[in-house]
Amino acid sequence: MIKGRKKIKNGKIKWLLGAFLAIIILYFLVQGVRCAAGLHKAQDKLNSYETKVADLSYGSMAYVDVGEGVTILSIHGIFGGYDQAYDSVKNRESKNRLLAPSRFGYPGSEVKGNGTPAEQAAAFKELLDYLEINQVFVLGTSAGGTPAIRFALDYPERVKGLILFCSAMPVNEKPDTYIEYQAPPEPLISDYAMYLISPLMPSLMGMPASTVKSIQPVSERKTGVILDGKLTNPDMERNFEQYSIEELEVPVLILHSEDDPVASFEKVKNIQHRFPKLTLVSFPDGGHMMTGHGEEIDEALDNFMN
Repeated sequence: MIKGRKKIKNGKIKWLLGAFLAIIILYFLVQGVRCAAGLHKAQDKLNSYETKVADLSYGSMAYVDVGEGVTILSIHGIFGGYDQAYDSVKNRESKNRLLAPSRFGYPGSEVKGNGTPAEQAAAFKELLDYLEINQVFVLGTSAGGTPAIRFALDYPERVKGLILFCSAMPVNEKPDTYIEYQAPPEPLISDYAMYLISPLMPSLMGMPASTVKSIQPVSERKTGVILDGKLTNPDMERNFEQYSIEELEVPVLILHSEDDPVASFEKVKNIQHRFPKLTLVSFPDGGHMMTGHGEEIDEALDNFMN
C-alpha cells in the first residue's frame, strides 16, 4: 500500500513537472512568434520616418526635421531614437519646428569619441550649426534629460528654455556610492529577451507590456542603451561638480508624474530648489509616460514657450 501511494505521488509530481515544463516551452514559443511579428512591424515603422543624416565630427547623426516655427530639439530616452524623439512631441508639429535626432548609438547615429553627455551636447550644437538654427527649446525625455541639462549648461546662448519630461534629475550632493551601470544587463538587450520579460514591465517599469513593441528593433538601439547604462545615466552622480544647476541661465519647465516608478518624483521634490527659474507641473498619475495628460502637457508647453 505504501509503495503504491509513493508511486501515485511520484506520478503526480512528474505530471506537474511535465505540465509546468510544457507551459514554459509554450510560453517561449509564443513569445518567439510575437517577437518575430513585432520586429517586422517595428522595422517597417522605423523605416517610415522621413529622416536626414548630418555628417558631424562626432559621426553621422540621423534626425527628423519637420514643422515650422520656434524649434524644439527633442532628446529621447533609453531604448529610443529619432522615432521616440519625434513621437514624444509630434502633436506640436503644427506649432513648432521639431528637430528629433538619434543620440549616439541609436538608429542611424554613430559613436565617435567616448559618447559622454558632454559630447552628446557638443554634437547637438554641431547639428544646430549645420542646420543654421540659432536657438531652440531643448526637451529631454527620461534618460535624455541628462544630455539636455548638459546642453543647457554648456551652451545657454543656444537655449530659449529647458523642458524635462519625466526626466532624470540631478542630485543634491555628490553621493559616496552610486550604481556604475544603470541599464538592463547586456544579455537582456535583445528583441527576444525583451519579449520574454515584457509581462514584468508594468510592475518593474510602470509601463504596459505593449511597450516592448515601441522599443523594437532592439538590435539597432543596443549600442546606445549600453552607452546610456555606462555613461549617460550615472553622469550626474559620477560628475556631480560639473552640474552647477544653480547657474542655469535659462527658464526650466519640469513635467512629471507623481507615480512615475522609473524617474522618481521624490527626486524632483528634493532637487527643485536648485533650479533658479523653474516651473513645475506634476500629475497625480500617468506613470513614466504621463499617460492621459496629453492636453495638459500641450497647454503647459504653450504657456512656457509663449
